Amino acid sequence: KVPTTHLIQYFSVFRSKGLSVIHFYADWSEPCQHMNNILEDLASENEFRNIKIAKCLAEDFAEISLKYNVSAVPKFIMFRNGVQVDVLDGADPIQLNKKIQALLTKNDKTEQKVEDINLRLKSLVNSAPVLLFMKGSKSEPKCKFSTAIVNLLNDIGAEFSTFDILQDQVVREKLKIYSNWPTYPQLYINGELIGGLDIVKELKENGKLNDLLKLENSKANLNDRLKLLIHKADVMAFIKGNKQVARCGFSNQLIQILNQTGIDYETFDILSDEEVRQGLKVYSDWPTYPQVYVKGSLIGGLDIIKELRESGELIATLKGEI
Repeated sequence: KVPTTHLIQYFSVFRSKGLSVIHFYADWSEPCQHMNNILEDLASENEFRNIKIAKCLAEDFAEISLKYNVSAVPKFIMFRNGVQVDVLDGADPIQLNKKIQALLTKNDKTEQKVEDINLRLKSLVNSAPVLLFMKGSKSEPKCKFSTAIVNLLNDIGAEFSTFDILQDQVVREKLKIYSNWPTYPQLYINGELIGGLDIVKELKENGKLNDLLKLENSKANLNDRLKLLIHKADVMAFIKGNKQVARCGFSNQLIQILNQTGIDYETFDILSDEEVRQGLKVYSDWPTYPQVYVKGSLIGGLDIIKELRESGELIATLKGEI
């Protein structure tokens, strides 16, 4: 039910995280009483369970009412994370419901966007056994710190892939939050953050870096790695982005077609690994992306997939029956 709060609780609600709705009302007003009943009904519904709802006697707390320009009641003010985001004047339950629903939908989309970014970053940091996020590439570092860590890894014979953060501003900014590490370069081994240049230097000096890299077991050449990748799933699509967020028109078209077949498939983001991006074109003798593999055999790119769909052979091909 809608709680009766005192002044300290009001300020707590104003500063709370998530969505909050404050009803400025008067005891003597019948429309206000009606809207209080509406709020009680809303608070009892599952879809509104995470909303903080409070009511404030406008005349008793004149300073608060003045601050939020409450000149008539009922008045509803909506906050997100303590910041005012919407307002409704008058006893209009339909509009109140619409405004709250709109704010909830916006919040869901924001949360989904964060979730999508985190999924992409998780996929990215696990896209190679040893992955260095840096400015530039291993062949052309673009800052002294990136140059230093590349030289260090090369000196000990480490096999590693790189991701150029200068080419992707979203990854550049969000990975710092995801990893809770504010600077670059960042070195990951088997999806786990090792650290930046200073940490890697220290690990080299105390002899622990070789153990982490397991150099004696990581000498497989690029072709061996590519062979493992194309056999990772029965159907593998090498695209720009992933099945949740394609990052070019051709990749997006391919994902839409594959989704329509209902057949399970996995993706590899070629933007996450320049070595795979360039090496697979040579390995497959196919110069462009996307590329689709079935049980390790190249089927082709988007045009081939479209032709197979039009001929009615796509599903059988993806199942390995043709």
